Amino acid sequence: MDRVTRLISERPVVIFSKSTCCMSHTIMRLLSGFGVNPAVHELDQISRGREVEQALSRLGFNPTVPAVFIGGELVGGANEVMSLHLNRSLIPMLRRAGALWV
Repeated sequence: MDRVTRLISERPVVIFSKSTCCMSHTIMRLLSGFGVNPAVHELDQISRGREVEQALSRLGFNPTVPAVFIGGELVGGANEVMSLHLNRSLIPMLRRAGALWV
């Protein structure tokens, strides 16, 4: 869990993903379209990725990816991020976290 906490604190937006997950890709494209440059950790490609995935699972993620953190806070997965986007809460959240400047 310490590793997850450290990774979450790296950047304003952190995404835990797998390279084969289409929903993770969708969320990354959405955020990139806004000009956000998230830290992306592909759990199937990083060392000890399985440990990170187990820690995310203990946080209640099932499936474990995508797991999105904004401003160090757990936002959720694809459904939660898309809901925030549709109700126009995502961009203000990204601004407050320092991920957007415009």
